[in-house]
Amino acid sequence: MVHRTEIESHLQTMLDAGRFRDYGPNGLQVEGKPEVLKIVSGVTASLALIEAAIEANADAILVHHGLFWKGHDGRVTGWLKARLEKLLAHQVNLFAYHLPLDAHGELGNNAQFGARLKLVADARFGDQDLGFIGAPAQPLTVAALAALLQFRLGRAATVVEGDGRLLKRVAWCTGGAQGYFEAAIAAGADAFITGELSEPQAHYARETGVAYFACGHHASERYGAAAVAAQVAQQFGLEHQFIDIDNPA
Repeated sequence: MVHRTEIESHLQTMLDAGRFRDYGPNGLQVEGKPEVLKIVSGVTASLALIEAAIEANADAILVHHGLFWKGHDGRVTGWLKARLEKLLAHQVNLFAYHLPLDAHGELGNNAQFGARLKLVADARFGDQDLGFIGAPAQPLTVAALAALLQFRLGRAATVVEGDGRLLKRVAWCTGGAQGYFEAAIAAGADAFITGELSEPQAHYARETGVAYFACGHHASERYGAAAVAAQVAQQFGLEHQFIDIDNPA
């Protein structure tokens, strides 16, 4: 059993949360019971995850996508009311870390995603150094990387093939990082992997020859929260359970 403030202090330090310019607050977003015995991790603080965590007797939830974002008008209605109502009624703490959880060099979304593809970053790129880039163990074809992504993630990626070159340098940034594609190209990537594809990136891939892989926002971000929560559980002797709420995005 550990006090929630100890967990938050540990997370803030481990993830270096204060250095990021982010889209919402990182840390404890909803205060629940003071003492924590079990922590559930997941990608998004959806109602389904909250209900599953309550069913699993969790005292705290750790997610990548929390409840509060810049631009929200502050009204507690509709879906936000429903989620908060459940958390407060059952006194479940909600911890959320967005960009800090993407960036951590060992436990973050990008590091954990790369590990599953046997990609090790030797450099960073893009705003706040969130993008990772490195060389695969051996050069890959576009088809081989697409097959590897499908095998690891359980879903086919949307692929814009570029000029068909061998992929000697692969860049990646999980989630909705399509805006990092130009920085990946400038960093010398032969391929870029992220979660989503917007209209401009297909043209950039065709015109520069750099292959583009969109493998799903949720699918690419299933690993960081689980790895961080597992570390917290080990640090404080807590029970941990990862709960994956399926999302086609």
